[in-house]
Amino acid sequence: MRDTELYRHLLGIEQPWTVERVELDVKSQQVDVWAAHAEGTRWPCPECDAELPGYDHAPERTWRHLDSCQFKTYLHARPPRVECPTHGVKTVRLPWAEPSSRFTAMFERLVIDVLKETDVLGAARILHMTWDEVWAVMGRAVRRGLKRKRRRPIQYIGVDEKAAAKGHKYLTLVCDLKRATVEYVGDDRKQESLDGYFESLTETQRAAIDGIALDMWQPFIASIETYFPLATQMMVFDRFHIMQHLSRAVDAVRKQEHRALRADGDDALLRTKYLWLRSQENLSDEQRGQLDRLLSRADLKTGRAWALKEALRRLWHYHSRGWAEKHWRRWYFWATHSRLAPMIKAARTVRSHLANVMTFLTHRITNAVAEGINSKIQTIKQKACGYRNRDNFRTAILFHCGGLSLYPRAAAPTH
Repeated sequence: MRDTELYRHLLGIEQPWTVERVELDVKSQQVDVWAAHAEGTRWPCPECDAELPGYDHAPERTWRHLDSCQFKTYLHARPPRVECPTHGVKTVRLPWAEPSSRFTAMFERLVIDVLKETDVLGAARILHMTWDEVWAVMGRAVRRGLKRKRRRPIQYIGVDEKAAAKGHKYLTLVCDLKRATVEYVGDDRKQESLDGYFESLTETQRAAIDGIALDMWQPFIASIETYFPLATQMMVFDRFHIMQHLSRAVDAVRKQEHRALRADGDDALLRTKYLWLRSQENLSDEQRGQLDRLLSRADLKTGRAWALKEALRRLWHYHSRGWAEKHWRRWYFWATHSRLAPMIKAARTVRSHLANVMTFLTHRITNAVAEGINSKIQTIKQKACGYRNRDNFRTAILFHCGGLSLYPRAAAPTH
């Protein structure tokens, strides 16, 4: 098989295009392929698809393709232009690459696949590209995906924040709790940050939202109340964040008691912080045994605080609102009569938001999906050793967690 015919198949080039010539440079380990087309070919206008005769050609352009036997491979061609009566002079669409791209569609697919497995710097090293080239492919993939994405009605959303950089710089994330995708990334964690998402929705899309899981962050609450008349019935304060408040209170009790015990020469609470904070199912057998020994000491205030925390966890196991409210009343009396100041303060904080804790019994949603996405985002951030700016971070989040259709649609035969 002649080299031109071989590369016509390798590049997936079809009529009216053909491979005109191939040049191999062994010293630089590079293959250059030139594509040309038949004379008199009529081309569709890229705007309206009207078939028109060729007007002229744009200057020669170069696209990188998949490597040939570890040789970098480049495709060269002069894109034809047409003169459309409606749209003027336009460059025609090319079957092997998308407009403005410096890579063939098949090569972009490879870059996207590699980016799904590693960070931008890792992809650049593997594919022998620059950081900027890889980042351009990622950015183009996200823009492509957002343009294609159909805004379907979402029944349940989760709202959370993610630290973007040091110095209290945050991003606001809105997630589809059923599809486990990030739907929106807003700057900061102010009311305006969430307002931007609701303003982007149509009235029908807003009406489709039945429940919103969030923490007790007031700016988010204010935003929801602005756009939803029945906000109180929709908001569900996430149990993860409620339990975080209780865990902090338990830790505050532990710190106070640890200082008092050490003053008397008792190191019973030394290095036990995570025994009290982790769920029992996440403890090793050795840790569980250590916790049991500590709980057997009736004099430990930390043990009583821990018992309060674990008792509140059962609130989310109820299906009947009546039984849940009965459990709450008993628990609240116990907490406020515990003589443990941090637990009393935490109990009163939960009580002030109780109406939207109990809405869980109606919607039964949590921000567990959003927290899972948050963990994935943190891994992405750590792999990249941070991001230059928030726009780059936003692009990475949507690339990995947006559920977007990222691949180019330019012709990319696999034979």
